[in-house]
Amino acid sequence: MAKAFSHINGNPMFYFPSRPNPNRPFPLLLSYNKPLKVTMSCNQSYWASISEDIEAHLKQAIPIREPLSVLEPMHHLTLAAPRTTASALCVAACELVGGHRDRALPAASAIHLVYAASFTHEHVPRSETSRPTSKIQHVYCPGIELQIGNAMIPFGFELLAKSDDPARNDSDRILRVMVEITRAIGSEGMIYGQYNEVESYQSDNNKSSHIEEIERVSEKYEGTLYACAGACGAIIGEGSEDEIEKMRKYGLYRGKIEGIMSRIGSNRDKDLMEKLVEELKNLASNELRGFNEAKMKAIFNTQSSPFDLCKQ
Repeated sequence: MAKAFSHINGNPMFYFPSRPNPNRPFPLLLSYNKPLKVTMSCNQSYWASISEDIEAHLKQAIPIREPLSVLEPMHHLTLAAPRTTASALCVAACELVGGHRDRALPAASAIHLVYAASFTHEHVPRSETSRPTSKIQHVYCPGIELQIGNAMIPFGFELLAKSDDPARNDSDRILRVMVEITRAIGSEGMIYGQYNEVESYQSDNNKSSHIEEIERVSEKYEGTLYACAGACGAIIGEGSEDEIEKMRKYGLYRGKIEGIMSRIGSNRDKDLMEKLVEELKNLASNELRGFNEAKMKAIFNTQSSPFDLCKQ
């Protein structure tokens, strides 16, 4: 474990990647003049190393080989999705409770595949005019993207199943992680969040309830995804039930912040969102109490604010 943290240094600026749509004019995305940034005191080298390990694991798991009609587009669509720190949080949570990184990589990869599948489905080109056309470059036809997106999720479960090592008595933990991921992508989680976002766009709702709606959608989509990631990492790392729930809540708050930041940038609502994000930031920080202080600081470096709204 000491080796895993030996390269940690500095306090860089970390930008949360915006979720899915680069041309997203939903009513939940209010017009803005200047972008909001999130400053994380997490060590970028540490998080970057996790992302590199997850990407390497995915490339090894999805090589470009026969059948090319399946594996080539799956390889492309998996790696083409915007980076999310949710899968990295899974690994960090595992290490925080004393687990080893290599044991968390299959779960983190499965979480990324869930996210990539969601991204792929959201951006499948279609003739309907109910939603804007994405400007993302599409290498494959809509039918291929739809079917490969469908295949990504069960493939993630396959990666998890293959990681089960009877010698380590992992079966119960692997099964529990599968259940966590299934719940996260279900009708009360990410899909529910996407549905509400689409419904809000189609209704052209411009009422003052936007802040509440943004928070609700962010909780169901990003919040659920990050909560799942935090819990899965703690489960794989053999954390206690208390540690698992703490990482679940930490992920929920952190995911909500990511979702909110990707949906709003209006100066008109900036003060309200700053207050909300500050509250979520404090709630997230509170969930890290009780963990090994040295490990917690090495991973999250909570000596300063883990999130900050910066003005340009």
